[in-house]
Parts: sequence; structure tokens; C-alpha cells
Amino acid sequence: MAELHDLTALEQAEGIRTGRISPVELTEHYLARIDRLDDTLGAFLTRTPEIARKQAADAESEAAAARREGRALPPLFGVPVPVKDLHQVAGVRCTMGSRALADRIAETDDHVVGKLRDAGTILLGKTNTPEFGLPCYTENALAPPARTPWDLTRSAGGSSGGAAAAVAGGLAPVAHASDGGGSIRIPASLCGLYGIKPSRGRISPGPLLHDVSGLSTSGPLARTVADAATLLDVMAGPMPGDPFAAPALPPGETFADHARRDPGRLRVAVLTEAPVAGAEVHADCRAAVAETTALLAELGHECEELAIPADEDILLAFTRVWSVMAALRPVPPESEEKLMPLTRYLRARGAEISGPAFAGSLHAFRMLGQTVADGLMPPDTGYDVILSPTVAAPPPLVGALRDDADPQAEFAAIGRFTPFSALFNVTGQPAVSVPLHWTAQGLPIGVMLAGRYGDEATLISLSAQLERARPWAARTPSVW
Repeated sequence: MAELHDLTALEQAEGIRTGRISPVELTEHYLARIDRLDDTLGAFLTRTPEIARKQAADAESEAAAARREGRALPPLFGVPVPVKDLHQVAGVRCTMGSRALADRIAETDDHVVGKLRDAGTILLGKTNTPEFGLPCYTENALAPPARTPWDLTRSAGGSSGGAAAAVAGGLAPVAHASDGGGSIRIPASLCGLYGIKPSRGRISPGPLLHDVSGLSTSGPLARTVADAATLLDVMAGPMPGDPFAAPALPPGETFADHARRDPGRLRVAVLTEAPVAGAEVHADCRAAVAETTALLAELGHECEELAIPADEDILLAFTRVWSVMAALRPVPPESEEKLMPLTRYLRARGAEISGPAFAGSLHAFRMLGQTVADGLMPPDTGYDVILSPTVAAPPPLVGALRDDADPQAEFAAIGRFTPFSALFNVTGQPAVSVPLHWTAQGLPIGVMLAGRYGDEATLISLSAQLERARPWAARTPSVW
């Protein structure tokens, strides 16, 4: 017999609208699973059962009133959606994964959190993240490491590792996540999920911690394309003060609509060699791309091999900007000693970078974005999509990427593990990780699809076509 967590988020929402599912019952179901499994999975930094129960009771009353009055409800009304702990929920602890901020209580909602509130979603808690979201694993000094539910000795990735562990482990139907260098797509790959990094400016980063570099954005993690697209609809939209704004969909359209549309025949560039010097792509990751290429060809798409050479200047620019952003995180001076070695290393490096060097790095980002748009992906004549591995290897063991004794070497190792993902944070393009491959050992391997700036719709339609051809959501780990 199917349990509540077997249902997709959209199925849960439909049950709430019709009265077949109680938001209170649904919330209690997930709270019980969190109590039983979270210490193992490391999904949450802060649990908010009191808030969740109050919101669920309110949702139950509102859903009943809407049925009586014939009113429509938002598409994910009454559905639990945890928030990554890099983001602020008023009145709730916001540690950003740092022992230096262990007791910090947020005074206001981030704009994206306000949109989740307005949509009637339920807050189960704040999901686990590495300190300030800096590495691609989720290990910190506050909570157990986030583990992929497919093998509890291995990492869930990062920096949205807690969000991915929650969804893949059945502790939440979908989750808010964020991505500055691959932090949605990496854990999606390691946990067998579908994740969307939207276009720069699609989701507001405000009101307090605007990322002027344009690298970071919120986005959804989910088990299905339709769930992720619907959560993107909920979170999307510009707000006053935003430094960027992505092109809006035509009036009346939603991203969820595009999960039901055929993408048409697309021209796909296939990238298999890592554009980072020294990075080796594992055979399983190559196999995932090869299988996806064959599937795309079966579906009628045109696929061509593409090579993007390593660019040391862009790598240097990214490292400079990443370090400056680390240095800008609000750490009380007396708490600096509580920071992780990698954080201290990056903050020290960021403090040494001059204003002109930082501005020059941002200029390099914009020029690369223009080069890709004009040279590789011009409308009508260029590639519609770029296919690549999401990461360069299967899920690593917990702790394997950390090197507290040599954080500079650790940062280099992180770059070799994730040589494909940060490119599209630099250019601002949308990109998704699609869970189409599992290793012989049962470990998930994602492939990445990137589209033109502002064109999440094509990626969502193509992802949904792949999902229909090779469904994955029914495949679940043993903890399920």
C-alpha cells in the first residue's frame, strides 16, 4: 500500500484540494519520518515542528473553506517545503552551517521564503548546509554530515546536501535549495533527484544578502520534473532591489505548463571532457552521458560532440569572486576562530583581493556569458542545449573531499570533482541535473543539461520528455 511520502508533491496538493489528504496528517507523517531518520541522513540543521503544525492546521482550515466556496488554491498549498539554512526565515535559527552563527535568529524572511509562505507551503525546518555553502559536500561542526540515502557511507553532496538528503530519503516531498557553483545540481546527482538551477535573476536573492556577483540563486530539488517546475513557479519573480531580472514567461504561462509540452527537435552539444585542468571524468559519468546521448537521438534530437578548453583566467576569476563572497559573510570578529579551515582560508584570500581585481573578475563572467550566447547558443542557429556530466565521479565517501590540514588542496580537489557545474553560474544560464543513470553498485549518476539564458522552459520540456522515456521516480533507496 502506498504511503503519503510515496506521492509526488503535486499528488499531495491535489489530495489536499479535494479533501482526500489532510495537511495535518501529511505534516505529522513527515515529522515522524524526520524524527526516525534525520540523525542518520543529516538532512536538517533546525527542525520546526511547532511552526509546521500551526501552518498545517491553518492550511487545513483554509482548504476546507476553499472547497466550500469554490475557490482555487495555490498549486503546492499545504505541501511541506523545507528551506536551506543559508536562507532566512523570520524567528527561526539561521546558522548558515557555521558554529560561529549557531545562535543567530533571523529577523526577517528572505523574499523566496515569503513566496513560499504566500503559497501556503509548510516549513518542516532548515536543511543542512556546509559553512556558508562554500564546499560541494555538506559537513559542518553543527550537525551530522548529509549522506546520500543510496549509500549511507557516502556524501549527499553540497551545498544543498541536506535538502537533497531530505527529498531522496522521503523526509520532504520537495525542497528549497540554492546554487552558487553547482550546489543544487551536485546533490541532485549524488542523491538521484531532479534539480534546477534557474537563470540569473529568476528568483530574488533579497532583501539582505544580495549576491552582486550573480553566481548564486535559489532553486528546487524534487523527485519529478513536474514537481520541480511547479516549485520554481512558486519561488520565481523579481523583487525591488534585485540586481538582475531574468526574462519573464509569456503572460499566462507557467514552468509547470512546459513539463507537459513536447520540446520539439533540439540541437544538443555533448561535452564529455572536463573544462578544468587536471580533472578526470569517471567511466560511470561518461557512460551516463553516452546513454543520454543515445536516448536523445532516439527521441529525434541532433547531438554533436563539443570541446570547451580549460580556461585558467576564468578559473582564477571564479576563485577570486568565491573568496570575496566568503569574506563578506557576517561573522562576529570574536567568532572567526570557530570557522572551518576552508572558510578561514577563503576569507583570508578574499580580504586580499582589490576592488579592481574583483570588478575585473565580474567583467570576465559577463564576457564569457556573452561569448556562449553569441558563439555557441545564438537563437535559431546555435545549440539549444549543452549536455555534460553533472559531476566528474560517483558519490564520494563522507569526508573524502575534506582536507582540514591543507584547505588550498581541498579547494583544488573540489574543483576537480565539479569541473562542469560552475560554468553556468558564471554565465547565468539555467541548468538542470537529470537522474538517468545508476552504477552497478546502485549509486545515482546525474547528467546536466544547460540552456540559453532565460530559457528554463526548454530544459523543463526536454527533461520531462526524458523522464517519460526512462522514468526514475519509482526507484527509491532502502531507507524509503
